[in-house]
Amino acid sequence: MDSGARERLLIIAALGTTQTLAWGSSYYLLAILADPIARDLQTTTTHVFAALSASLLLSALLGPRVGRTIDRFGGREVLAVSNLLFACGLALLAVAQMEIIMWAAWLIMGLAMGLGLYDAAFATLGRIYGEAARRPITGITLIAGFASTVAWPLTALGDATLGWRYTCAAWALAHILIGLPLNLLLPRLRSSAPQTTATAKPSVPMDRNMLLLGFAFAAGWVVSTAMAAHLPRLLEAAGASATEAVAAAALVGPAQVAARLIEATFLARYHPLISARLSTVTHPLGAGILLAGGGWLAMPFTLLHGAGNGILTIARGTVPLAVFGPENYGYRLGLLGAPARILQAGAPLAFGVLIEGFGAYALIFSTLICVAASLAFLSVRTEIRPDH
Repeated sequence: MDSGARERLLIIAALGTTQTLAWGSSYYLLAILADPIARDLQTTTTHVFAALSASLLLSALLGPRVGRTIDRFGGREVLAVSNLLFACGLALLAVAQMEIIMWAAWLIMGLAMGLGLYDAAFATLGRIYGEAARRPITGITLIAGFASTVAWPLTALGDATLGWRYTCAAWALAHILIGLPLNLLLPRLRSSAPQTTATAKPSVPMDRNMLLLGFAFAAGWVVSTAMAAHLPRLLEAAGASATEAVAAAALVGPAQVAARLIEATFLARYHPLISARLSTVTHPLGAGILLAGGGWLAMPFTLLHGAGNGILTIARGTVPLAVFGPENYGYRLGLLGAPARILQAGAPLAFGVLIEGFGAYALIFSTLICVAASLAFLSVRTEIRPDH
C-alpha cells in the first residue's frame, strides 16, 4: 500500500470515528436521556426536545458560512473547534440545575453541530480530494453508521450506572481526549482563494436542480430525524413489546452500514442519483409491511428504513459533487443542508404529535414525505458522464 492510500485510510478512520462521537453525543443523545433530564429539571420532555430543535435550527443557519470557510481553508480547524464546543455544551448540560441552563447548553451544541456533523466532514473531504471524494465519503459513513448502535447502549448504560449528568460529562471528556486529537490529524491546507477575494461570496445560483435537491434532502432528513427520536415508541404503537421494539431499533445502525457497503461496491459504478432514488423507497416499503402485518414485523421495517437512511446519508454528500462538481462544494452543501436542518428542528415535536393522534398510522405521513422526495430526485436533470 502506497503512502497516499495509507493517508487516505487514516483520514477516513479518523473522520469516521469523530463523526460517530459527534452524532452519538448530540443527535442521538435525547432518545435515551430526555426523560431523566426532564424529571431532574422539573420540565417536560417536549421542552427538552424543543431545545434540541433550537440547536438544529442554529446549526442550519451556520451551514453556508461553515461550508465557505472549509472551501477556503479546509476542515481541520473547523472540526477541531466543534469538539471544543461539543465538550462545553455537554459539560454545561451535565451541571444544569435550571431549564434555562439546559437551553444554553443546547445552543452551544447547536454551534457544535453546525461545525462538526456530516456536512462539514463531507466538505472537508471534498476540499482534500475534489471529485474523487465519493469513496472517502462512503468510508466515513460506513464507520459512523454505527453511531446509534454504539451511542444508545453506552448512553443507557451510563444513565443506569452513573446517572445522566455523569454520562454527559463522559461524552464531553471523549470529545477532548478522542475527537479533538483525531480531527487535528487532518492535513493542513492552504487557502484556495487569493487574499483580495477572501471575503467575496461565491456564486451558487439557486437553479432548478438546487431547489429539487434541497427539497429532496430536506424531506428525507425530516423522516430520518423523526424516526431517530421516536422509533422504539412507534414500534410499540404498532404492537411490538418494549423488548422487541428496542431490539428492532438497534438494527438501524447495522442496516445503514450494510446498505452503505452495497453502495460502495455494487452501486459505485452508477451515478449517485441512482442511489439517492433507491434510498427514498425503502421506508415506504417497510412502513407498508409494518402497518399490514403488525408489531411482529418491526425488524423488517427497521432494516428497510435503516438501509434507505444509510444510502441517503451518502447521497447527501455525493449527489451535489456529481451534479455540480467540486467548485464551491462546501458552500453548496451548506445551502442544500439548511432547509433540511430547519425542518429537522420541528420533526421530533411534529412526529410526536402525529404518534399521539394516529399511533402507528403516523407512518402514512412519513411515507408520503418519502414519496415526494423520490419524485424530486427523479426530476433532477444532469448529464451522466461515462465514468459514472
